[in-house]
Amino acid sequence: MQQDLIQWAVFGGLTALMAILTGWQVARMGGRSTNSNQEYFLAGGNLSWPFIAGSITLTNLSTDQLVGMNGNQMLLLAWWELSAIAGLMMLCWVFLPIYYRNNCTTTTELLERKYGSVHLRAMISVLFLLGNVFIYLPIMLYTGSLFLKTMFGLDVPLLAIAAAMAILGAAYAIGGGLRAVAVYDTLSGVGVLGMAALVVFLSLKAIDFDLSGIPPERLSMIGGPDSPIPWPTLLTGMIFIQMFYWSTNQTITQRAMAAPSLREGQKGVMAAAVIRLVFIPAIVVVPGVAAYKLFGVAGDATYGKVVAMVMPSWLSGAFAAFMAAALLTSYTSVLNSSVTLYVCDLHEKFIAPKPDVGRLNTRISLGFMVVSILLVPVYMGAVSIINLVQQLNGLLSMPILSAFIVGLMFRNVDARAVMGAVVFGVLLYAGFTFVWTPIHYIHLMLVTLVACIAFALTVNRWVFGRRAILTARIPGLPRPAG
Repeated sequence: MQQDLIQWAVFGGLTALMAILTGWQVARMGGRSTNSNQEYFLAGGNLSWPFIAGSITLTNLSTDQLVGMNGNQMLLLAWWELSAIAGLMMLCWVFLPIYYRNNCTTTTELLERKYGSVHLRAMISVLFLLGNVFIYLPIMLYTGSLFLKTMFGLDVPLLAIAAAMAILGAAYAIGGGLRAVAVYDTLSGVGVLGMAALVVFLSLKAIDFDLSGIPPERLSMIGGPDSPIPWPTLLTGMIFIQMFYWSTNQTITQRAMAAPSLREGQKGVMAAAVIRLVFIPAIVVVPGVAAYKLFGVAGDATYGKVVAMVMPSWLSGAFAAFMAAALLTSYTSVLNSSVTLYVCDLHEKFIAPKPDVGRLNTRISLGFMVVSILLVPVYMGAVSIINLVQQLNGLLSMPILSAFIVGLMFRNVDARAVMGAVVFGVLLYAGFTFVWTPIHYIHLMLVTLVACIAFALTVNRWVFGRRAILTARIPGLPRPAG
């Protein structure tokens, strides 16, 4: 009983300390000086590169990564994180210069500028919102709550834990906007990465650093045809999944677009890539593989079980605090970016051009929070939460990415052709997922992307009578010398 009280005291103390430090740092940065989009959604345009790197890292690294990837209990899943470095490089050197040159607040704003269509911008924004509100937010709450419940053996309904975390996360997003979210991400990130690295060491120590007895397919980085990541998929759909997530996804790019200059934003993205290479692959797979030797197949409960076993009791409260922080940072980031999309792309364009941003931010954040809590039960009992997330992402990711690729690589394309291609792509991938799956879903993402681009160009030519013109170079890349 006394040990439990100590754990909860450490948990509460560290959580409060991070909140206090966040408030102090935000005040040092000048706080929120105006009731504007720039202040709420781009932190006044003054995020320095360490906060950009920290926020990008912790926005992505949440309990759905730690719980979901370790739940597969195989090293192969590290490819999701290793290939992410390519996505960050594309953001840094290709997409970010374009966003800055076009003075974008949202990634979808670029589409309006390229196609001259507010309706295409709104359509893509709605698809992003559907993914955020119906997939990302509830899954984050589910995996975070499952981890805390498993680690502490809590006799509390999972939905109650999820609701408590959602309310706390919404408070950050509503009260401080992107500036508070980014600061909290960075401050908590040091603890999250440190604790997660410690779990890697302790889990290996628990099996005496001996991987014998673990099936070879769980240690291999070359995926077979029936594995979650067959090796040929690394050369097909994987690269475009990473391009979508890191270069066009509002939740990630919003941090890099909040710097005072392009150069500062690029420094933050590069730092995030270094952090990812050094820390992330090991912490999302090694504890799960070690847990296979300790417990056998444990599914999405793996990470909570291995942490409860190997983490010293005097550190468990601190670890829980930092894991809760990982959930909160990701949740608040997705929530903030969702409100950004709604306000900038929908409300200001179709309802009121100059709303009270503070009041609207509060109302929409609370609405999205309630929906995400109610959807938590939908994801309970999934065989593999991380593979489910990636499959569901395909419904939206490749159709959306096709709109960006066509807009950046071609001129003279009618927005209506692209809108039709996006609808076609969603239906096509839904058919692949729920009706007929001839090949691995990662391969099917590339098939969907190519089909969407071909559909847009064909309809543009034969329905709207416009011939697409290939641009001379990829926007954002330097012109060839000479």
